[in-house]
Amino acid sequence: MASPSSEAAANPYAQAGVDTAAGDLAVELMKSAVRRTHGPEVLGGVGGFAGLFDASAIREYRRPLLATSTDGVGTKVAIAQAIDKHDTIGIDLVGMVVDDIVVVGAKPLFMTDYIACGKVVPERIADIVAGIAHGCSETGTALVGGETAEHPGLLGPADYDVAGAATGVVEADAVLGAERVRPGDVVLALASSGLHSNGYSLVRHIVSGAGLQYGDRAADFGDATWGDVLLEPTRLYTRPLLDAIAETGDAVHALSHVTGGGIAANVARVLPQGTWVDIDRSTWAPPAVFQVLADLGDLDLAATEGTWNLGVGFVAVVAADRAEQTASALTRSGIATWQIGVVEDGERPEGDYEQGAKGVDGGAVRLVGAFGDAVFTNRDA
Repeated sequence: MASPSSEAAANPYAQAGVDTAAGDLAVELMKSAVRRTHGPEVLGGVGGFAGLFDASAIREYRRPLLATSTDGVGTKVAIAQAIDKHDTIGIDLVGMVVDDIVVVGAKPLFMTDYIACGKVVPERIADIVAGIAHGCSETGTALVGGETAEHPGLLGPADYDVAGAATGVVEADAVLGAERVRPGDVVLALASSGLHSNGYSLVRHIVSGAGLQYGDRAADFGDATWGDVLLEPTRLYTRPLLDAIAETGDAVHALSHVTGGGIAANVARVLPQGTWVDIDRSTWAPPAVFQVLADLGDLDLAATEGTWNLGVGFVAVVAADRAEQTASALTRSGIATWQIGVVEDGERPEGDYEQGAKGVDGGAVRLVGAFGDAVFTNRDA
């Protein structure tokens, strides 16, 4: 009888660089984390060709609309690879995918993920999926399936990329968006946990230009390394926002996820044409990581406003008479929330405004004034 090693040596797929046994081990290592995201709606086990989700729960909706989103994490994964720390990048993926669904007021149902790598290292894949599962649990999303693909020759042995897709549901007459926004609505900022998952090509350019390594101690942040600081996970907003919407009724008119393009461009996408907002910078101070990076790159902080979130990870446009109630509900959930502007209509002041974005001909937004000194952190509530 041939030995396992001789069988592996005779396997032409293994000789080409694809280790199917490692892939099987990775699935075994991730099973428990994935199963913890499953409720009674999820049928079947881990490892099937397709995930099954019992959609009979949406029968209670009068006119259910399915919401879907897909995204990745971008070049933040390069930092995870550089310091060999992979247990939080999956949280970032859930933030980028599931938190886009809540923008329309939808409750997430399920998510699938895709990991492409140069070489399957089972423990690394399990760490990535554990992070995804953690994020899914935090947002009330079932992780019903995924795929790990080994691409030797296309990706290096330590290289990988992650992507995901999610589906949610919202009542047709409860969809949030520009159609609900009215002049006089209050614009609320929800604090970010840091950089989240956008603008990392600029971050990496700055760090490289400064001659820093991700394992170097970041003097401005105590004993943390640069890798630790830059891998701070994306804050997850889905559950607090859904709870706030449930508590305040129809107070929330529109939501914006501050991702690529920064605050102004993303808020402009959810405003109706003919409206405008001046966002008051003096109402907050960007967390230290933004200022430190800008200084390292010899950049004015305002020059990064189209790239980084600068401390505002989400924006809610709400009815003026319930703005305080909404802000209080979100703050109680652990997300510092404060007013940054008011929706106006009519003649717009002179100045440079972001007019819509990403194909949406929406409202106009600009940031005005100088940043203040009120810094909001993960611990503020």
